[in-house]
This record gives sequence, C-alpha cells and structure tokens, in this order.
Amino acid sequence: MKSRSLLRSSASRRLLAPFTELVDQRIERQVRSAVAAAATDTDRTEIAELRRELGELRNQKFTLDMLLGPRARGSSRGLAKAPTDRLISEVAKLCGDREAADRNVITAYRLLIALESLGVGRIAGGTMNICGKLGTIPLLDPPNDEILEIGTLYGMFSAGLIRMMERSGRSPSLTIVDPFAGVQLQPGTQQRNDPTGTPVDEHAVRTNLALAGQAGSAARIQQGFSEDPETRAAVSDRSYGVIIVDGDHSAEGVLADLQWAEEIAAPGAIVVLDDFGDPNWPGIKDAMDKHLAGETRFTYLGKAARSAFLRAS
Repeated sequence: MKSRSLLRSSASRRLLAPFTELVDQRIERQVRSAVAAAATDTDRTEIAELRRELGELRNQKFTLDMLLGPRARGSSRGLAKAPTDRLISEVAKLCGDREAADRNVITAYRLLIALESLGVGRIAGGTMNICGKLGTIPLLDPPNDEILEIGTLYGMFSAGLIRMMERSGRSPSLTIVDPFAGVQLQPGTQQRNDPTGTPVDEHAVRTNLALAGQAGSAARIQQGFSEDPETRAAVSDRSYGVIIVDGDHSAEGVLADLQWAEEIAAPGAIVVLDDFGDPNWPGIKDAMDKHLAGETRFTYLGKAARSAFLRAS
C-alpha cells in the first residue's frame, strides 16, 4: 500500500518523470523500429518487383526501338492510338465500310513493318500516310488492275500495294516511272544520301519488288522524268486503273502529272496525290485545286492522312 501510494504521489511522479519519459521514448523507438522494419520488408519486396518490371519495360522499349525506331530509316514506325483511329475513320469515310477500313489499315501496317525489315531502303513518308494509301486504294475498287506509280524511291510502296491488291483478289500489273538519280530528288531541297545508306537505283527497286512475288518481278520500270515526252510515250500504251502521283512535288510538276493522268486514266480510275496538305509541299494542293477548277475528268473523293484521292469519270 505504501509503495502504491508513493508511486501515486505528485512528488514521486515528478521525481520519476525523467525515467518514465526515457522508458516511453525507448518503447516508442522500439515500436517505430519494429514498424519500420516491417514496412521496409514490404517496401523491399515491392521495390524489387518494380525494379524487375522496370527492367523488363526498358528491354521491351529497346526491342521496339530497334524494330520500329528511326535509327535505321530516319523515321519512327511506332503507333499512337488517336492518329490511328483517326486514319481508320478517314479510310472508312472514303470507302463506306468501317470494318474493312479497320482491317486494311492494320494489314497495311503489318506489311509496312515486314517490307522495311526484309527490303533495302525504306518506304518514303509517314506511317499514317503509307498505311492510308495502302489500305484505301483496294477498297475504292479500281476499274482495272493496271497501276502506274510516278516516283517510287525504292519501289517498296509498290511492292506493298501489289500485296494489298492481291489480298483483295486482284491481279495487279505495275508500271513505274522514276529518274533513279542515286538520291531522292525534289525541287528546292538539298540532294543528300538516304538515311538508310542505300542508293536510289533500279537494282534496289527490283530487289524490293521481288518481295511481292511474281507480280513484283514482272513490273515494268521506265527510267526518266514523268514530264519527258519519251518517258510518257513508253508507258502510255494502256489505261491505268490506279495512278499514284508522287514525283515532282512542285505545283508545276504536280499539275503536269495531273494533266498527263487525264489522258491515261481509265474510266473510274483512282488517282492518288501523295503528301497532300503537307505544309512542306503546298504546291500539291495548289496544283490539285487549280486542276479541278478547270475542265477535268477527275472528282475529289477525300483524303486519308496526307493523301488525296480522285476518281476519273
């Protein structure tokens, strides 16, 4: 009783306060230490897992960069959802079939990656624009399978278009017109070697066309500029169901190609103007607007990414 009374007295409490406080501090430190130790164990497990996942993500990013990144071709082939969805909507508006547009854009993308992985050089242009052209042309049901490409770079796009047409049950027959100057030529731009390091020549084009099988190997190639009378005469022996205008990007050059296309386009033919609406090449839209303002067989159907599509009457 006395001891309890002693501990309860105010004097005793004042006397023992420093010791009680010290004990409380030690207990609190022990509790904090125990909690911290438990938290650290959990954190260590979570941190180790996060580090492992981060390492895997870094490896995956490195792999994707090696496959799709710009180091080998000068431009990235990575996709983003919003522009891809927008492209599919544009293709669907042109062809009137959302399901077919979705299928063709996805197929075109896979084909683009496969061709640039197996071929020499690259396909010129942005990923959306390439997939838009490859995906849309077969869905617009050209009146025949004769294809003329004005300006081809490495011929890889033509190889892709052959394959896309064949997937639609067509039997494409390809004609290419290009100067094959060793580098890509455009008025107002500096001539320089391609980022891929591959010379722009007919040999590279033939190598890539072979990837498209028999139709690619059988393609007709005419070296020369599209405005040259001799070049035109050599390939104006037929009416084309598809004409791709991707040569001289100046207003004068595109206008000349459109005027020639008027003469060789089959009724119902599809004419594609590449890089339409690209701020780097305002002459393309200017030429189209000027041409359509005059007497013409062509009607503007719409655009997908940066390609305009016309149909001949």
